[in-house]
Amino acid sequence: MASVLGRLEERECAARKRVEELQAELEAAQSEWDEWLIARRRVGEVWDDRGETAGQEGEAGKTQGGKEATAPTVARPGSVVPLWREGLLAEALAPEYQQVMGLLAERRATGGQPLNCREITSLLGLEVVPAKTEGVRCKLKRLVARGWAHEPVPGRFVCGDGRDGGS
Repeated sequence: MASVLGRLEERECAARKRVEELQAELEAAQSEWDEWLIARRRVGEVWDDRGETAGQEGEAGKTQGGKEATAPTVARPGSVVPLWREGLLAEALAPEYQQVMGLLAERRATGGQPLNCREITSLLGLEVVPAKTEGVRCKLKRLVARGWAHEPVPGRFVCGDGRDGGS
């Protein structure tokens, strides 16, 4: 019997190691993807600025045509999650991120406990399967990294202080 348990333990360790390797690989790929999204957004901003300021001399961040250049206040689906700053509303987030922030804000308003990925997946009306849960987890981790949300306990998420959920 000891050999069967030993083999099970070996396979469990191998599976855990593989999951950790895949998680590290996923994080690296996510980081690279974020960098490409940022690069594409920056090129788009520069391209848009060139079209708007044809014939004008100016640098990004300086006033152009009497107006100071600012980041857009409303996001389109699939856009990059901006860093949170004072005065930035959840409307600056893509719709799927607004939904997540709405759930977190609602939970904060009712004084409830932090939510985990499975709960949020269910509350979003998605099927609670690994693929959907991991997609929600990536969104939550991105919101935490950009200052919109907090992860007070590993795997549990809350709305950041002073942020509204856009609802």
